[in-house]
Amino acid sequence: SPSPRRPSNGSSRTLSAREMYLFDTGGQYLDGTTDITRTVHWGKPTPLQKEAYTRVLMGNIDLSRLVFPSNTPGGTVESFARRALWDIGLNYGHGTGHGIGNFLSVHEWPVGFQSNNVPLEAGMFTSIEPGYYRDGEFGIRIEDVALVVEAQTEPPFLTFEVVSLVPYDRNLIDLSLLSPEQIRYLNSYYQRIRAYVGPELRRQRLEEAHAWLQRSTEP
Repeated sequence: SPSPRRPSNGSSRTLSAREMYLFDTGGQYLDGTTDITRTVHWGKPTPLQKEAYTRVLMGNIDLSRLVFPSNTPGGTVESFARRALWDIGLNYGHGTGHGIGNFLSVHEWPVGFQSNNVPLEAGMFTSIEPGYYRDGEFGIRIEDVALVVEAQTEPPFLTFEVVSLVPYDRNLIDLSLLSPEQIRYLNSYYQRIRAYVGPELRRQRLEEAHAWLQRSTEP
C-alpha cells in the first residue's frame, strides 16, 4: 500500500498571514462523531473575502435558527443557507449538509438537504455547511454539527440545536451586514461556548487556549 502523505521540503507550502485557510476537522469519539469546518485569515482579508465569509456565516445562521414544520424535507429549507450569497450573485456547488452517524459514517445516509433525503425529524444529526470558492484564490466553508430538536411552538415545529462549539473568525466578519437577530444568535452561541468549553480548558490547565477562547467569544 502507498505510504501516508507526509510534509516535505519539496512539496509543502509555508503558512502565511496573507491567505485564507480552510480547516475541515473531525474525529470519532465514544460519545459522538464530529465534522467541523472553520475558515480563518490571520492577516488583512480583501473586501471580497470578508463579504463572502460574512454571507456564508449569515447562511449558516439563518438555516441553524430556522423554525419549520415537522416532516419537512431538507431540500425545502436548504435555500435559507444560500440566500445571503444569492443576494449578491454568489453560490456554492456542493450540498448544504449531510447526516452524521454515531460510530457509523461521517457522511451518513439518508439524512441531509438534498431532494432525495428523508424528511427531517427530531433526533437526527446533520451538518450545516454553506461555503463559497474562487478557483486558485480562496475557499470558504463554515460547517457545524446540528441536532434536529422540537421548537417552542404549539403544535411543536422543528429547529436545529448546533452542538459544535467552535468560535468563528472575528477577523472575517463584517458586522454591518448582519441583522440584529443574527448578532443575537452569535452572542448566545458564544455564551454557550464559554459555558461549556471554558471550564473544560481550565480543568485541563490549557490557559493559552482558554485566553484565546475568551477573546474569540467576546460579545
